[in-house]
Amino acid sequence: MRAIRVASAALLTATALTLTIPPASANVRGDETNNNITSFGFRVTPSTIAAGGQVTLSVDGCEGDTKVTSGIFDDAHIPKGQASTTAQVFWDAKPGAMYEVTFDCKGETGKTDLTIATGRPDGNNHQNQNQNQHQNPVNKGVKAGIGGSLGGLDLHEIALGSALILGTLATAYYKTRRRTGEDRS
Repeated sequence: MRAIRVASAALLTATALTLTIPPASANVRGDETNNNITSFGFRVTPSTIAAGGQVTLSVDGCEGDTKVTSGIFDDAHIPKGQASTTAQVFWDAKPGAMYEVTFDCKGETGKTDLTIATGRPDGNNHQNQNQNQHQNPVNKGVKAGIGGSLGGLDLHEIALGSALILGTLATAYYKTRRRTGEDRS
């Protein structure tokens, strides 16, 4: 009878610990040879913009000229030694649509997405620029790809998780060491 309780407690403890361990690596699906990992860094800021807005195209670590292309703005060129340039998003961009932006550094390409925000256009189907000059853009939506399962954890959350794990272990230990009245002979 005691062996069953010990086995149950051990199984419960192993299950609790297994469920608290974050995955060591993410499973990348699709083309295993091109995971959009490049020898240079690239970004589009902001990643969500209203039609007609201006985006900053930045590149880090490219040893040559960089060509930036997309169907939502004219092709841009970042010369060697320069880190960024700007591009004007077309006014006729479809609100809510996501466009692919491609950075090409000496034949190596990296891709990211640019989302067109929904807004309240004026009578000319253009955003009211005076209204947007006095407001800061609000970042909304999912922050995907933060960098694994530990992204955004603070000390309080780590301490709370550790306390829960410790409580589970202590309860399992107590349950296995506790004896009933029949076992005390």
